[in-house]
Amino acid sequence: MRISVIGSGYVGLITGLCLADLGNEVVCIDVIESKVETINRGQSPIFEEGIDELLIRCLASERFRATIDISTVAQTDITFICVGTPSNPDGTWNIDHVRSASKAVGKALGQKSSDHVVVLKSTVIPMTCETVVLPILEAASGRRQGHGLGVAVNPEFLREGTAISDFMNPDRVVIGSGDHLSSALLRELYAPLGRPIVEVPLATAEMIKVASNAFLATKISFVNEVGNICKDMGIDFRSVAEGMGPDPRIGPLFLNAGAGFGGSCFPKDVRGIAAEAHRRGLEPLILDAVLEVNDRQPLRMVEMLARSLDINGVQVAVLGLAFKPGTDDVRESRSIPVVTKLLERGAKVVAHDYQAIEGFRKLFPEITYYDCPEDCVAEADAVLIMTAWPGYSRPEMYDDKLVIDGRGVTRSKNYEGICW
Repeated sequence: MRISVIGSGYVGLITGLCLADLGNEVVCIDVIESKVETINRGQSPIFEEGIDELLIRCLASERFRATIDISTVAQTDITFICVGTPSNPDGTWNIDHVRSASKAVGKALGQKSSDHVVVLKSTVIPMTCETVVLPILEAASGRRQGHGLGVAVNPEFLREGTAISDFMNPDRVVIGSGDHLSSALLRELYAPLGRPIVEVPLATAEMIKVASNAFLATKISFVNEVGNICKDMGIDFRSVAEGMGPDPRIGPLFLNAGAGFGGSCFPKDVRGIAAEAHRRGLEPLILDAVLEVNDRQPLRMVEMLARSLDINGVQVAVLGLAFKPGTDDVRESRSIPVVTKLLERGAKVVAHDYQAIEGFRKLFPEITYYDCPEDCVAEADAVLIMTAWPGYSRPEMYDDKLVIDGRGVTRSKNYEGICW
């Protein structure tokens, strides 16, 4: 199948490469020429396990390439829109890139006579495809849904650090469609994966993605809240989680109490659906609480540090800057509010991360960064562990320094966990 992907960011590049590896002809289209050139040289602009090898393999097969030429859409059978939808100041999703991509794709389809399917993969407020994307496509292309134009929603469920495996081995493939053309084409495209397909209306598919992320975020804030209570009672929540997980109604995943969730999806999607609820005059009490707990959780680590020493003037090592291990992504990292608060209280902050230093340096150029954790810890008065990189697990690295562990990765001589 001939496929075009609009956007070569995290979702777009992973989607394009995986579909090419399945034997399709794929072109990734982006407006940033330097990014396109980097991709075509075989250098991934994002950090992800296995992506460098996959990119080189797909380029060598000549089934994958990148371009800035939007007219290439007309040479393909199906187009995936994979552009960013960041949060607006009021918490709603910003869909400006979705609008512009839809218009550009629609115009490009004016050069094509055969049928074409456009698939929205970006996370948006439910009903965006019906009320925004489809009307723009129809106006720009001169086509109508079901008459030369198919439109679908196909949300992604990729976890940074395991995204390639997640794409190739999904729990389910969700297809939201309102016409036979898009439904049939997407079923054919995903058939080689041999995974269950959930076919629903357009808006339902959009809500499945949002509701899934909001539920997982809720689970994290819940265990953090219970973890805080357990710590105050002298109960190790990790043992509590071991006893909860075997219950099939609960499950063992996302029961790790700690400093809270970050990244490009959970915070944005919970804010987005909560904002939509407020706009409709509803009271999303649970969703609002999920965000409040998550905002407070990392600051508990600074409070714990302040109970042990006067923060003003001390050197604090922050280990872990990415929002999770296995990625260089610092979006909504729990280290951001922690470092901000430490600096406000007069601490000298030094930091380390295995992949995310350059991204974090753009936010905090004034702090000192180290290439190895041992050097970062050496002269520090205290250590805060913010990301569960395996390299931070060695107790001997900390000697008798005060360690406040936000991820449960170690157990040193002078140690305190945020929830245990």
